[in-house]
Amino acid sequence: MKIYTLNVGQGQFVVVTGDTEAIIVDTSVSLSPKEPIINVKSALVDILKGKNLIGVMITGFDDDHFNEVGIKIALNKYRPNWIMYPKYFKKTKTADACFRVIESFEANGKFKRVSVLLDDNDTRFYNKLSDDFKFEVFSPHAEDMGCSNNCSLVCKITERSTNSTYLVTGDTENSRWENIVEIFDYRLKSDALAAPHHGSENGITESAIEHINPHTVLISAGVDNEYGHPGTEALKIFRKKAKRVYSTSASNGQSLVTEITRNTISTTKYTVSDSIQKRTLQWI
Repeated sequence: MKIYTLNVGQGQFVVVTGDTEAIIVDTSVSLSPKEPIINVKSALVDILKGKNLIGVMITGFDDDHFNEVGIKIALNKYRPNWIMYPKYFKKTKTADACFRVIESFEANGKFKRVSVLLDDNDTRFYNKLSDDFKFEVFSPHAEDMGCSNNCSLVCKITERSTNSTYLVTGDTENSRWENIVEIFDYRLKSDALAAPHHGSENGITESAIEHINPHTVLISAGVDNEYGHPGTEALKIFRKKAKRVYSTSASNGQSLVTEITRNTISTTKYTVSDSIQKRTLQWI
């Protein structure tokens, strides 16, 4: 498994690749970045070379996760088989625009929507969407329907061939983590963690990090962003369990590639022009 955490400013755009398949997690592409960011189109050409993009996973409906330009790039060029998102819908201009793109794409061929709500915890497994990966969903539940952040999709992606795991978390906040941990306990254990809520201090708890127990934490945050992400207290919590914590906001902006095999986990700086060579990487 390789996890490409792209520097798109204060947002998230991640690509997960296996032996033959790939998944995009969130589609934020900044149209007017204040700091240098990666060219997503060029990155996808490089990352998806020889891979079949089989699905898109949207963790929430705010524009730092769900972006019209990003979803057009993913759907129109790479034509995945499905899109997964929380059943909760936050009506915004951005979300409306994105779903118009999805509706237009649906008219052009076979395409499956996977709208997730855990009425029954036994329905959390999605094992037929991919040959390379299987998925275990931990959130949202019906009781989350009043808060968009706590309706974020929380899903563990497992690569079948290596059992490598990556926990997708969206903007899930502390109050929701308390319930998730109580219900799912050490099922949350994952090799790599996408830092909830861009590393917000309201995005992770001591109990959650204890149960997730990641080797590596990957933070998608903009350089000098107005929210102060990642937060100092959140970093302290991450470091109590994780051996490495990386942020796209470090080193004046950096994209990351994390490779997880049966025996090793390593993260290097990713650049489109030279994606294989290891470059200077800043961890925090």
